[in-house]
Amino acid sequence: MHGYNADPGVWGALREDLKAAGYADSELFSWGYDTHRSVNEVLAGQLGAYVEQVRRQTGAARVDIVAHSFGSLVGRWYVGFGGGTATVNHLVSLAGPNHGTSTAWACALWDQACRDMTPGSYVVKSLAGGDETPSAVKYATFWSNCDEVVNPDASVPLTGAVNTPVGCLKHNDLLGDEATSAGVRAFLAS
Repeated sequence: MHGYNADPGVWGALREDLKAAGYADSELFSWGYDTHRSVNEVLAGQLGAYVEQVRRQTGAARVDIVAHSFGSLVGRWYVGFGGGTATVNHLVSLAGPNHGTSTAWACALWDQACRDMTPGSYVVKSLAGGDETPSAVKYATFWSNCDEVVNPDASVPLTGAVNTPVGCLKHNDLLGDEATSAGVRAFLAS
């Protein structure tokens, strides 16, 4: 799942790396969605419907989700509150504002997704309440100490997840970074 103001095209490099690692095109899906909508009221439900479509198409009992930035909140809401505990095996958060980002205040007045990403928002508080990594789903985060979008950088790691610092990369650079890609592939194989 792509992040805010992005589209499924951001996954080109990781998709090619996954194919080189043995995944077939028929096993790789990129969900496009309106990133200006609400995480909990709209997007997690749409993701659930998409996951069901993928499961029907592939015959898979469970799926792995790799999300970037805002997509991490959508994926976590789906797992935590939308039935995803029964359908998701791995959830990877690349530069996800899992505990909010102060950068989102810049657009929070007019954009619901930005409000959802602000520190202390209903979405952020709900996802942090109780177990941040519920169920048997395996969680991983990858985060940069030079992320110009997620502030503070410590917003990304989750209690109970495999949390991997990737060094000094810009927010979108995690999408094409070879070491990050290798880490994601290794985690998905676990």
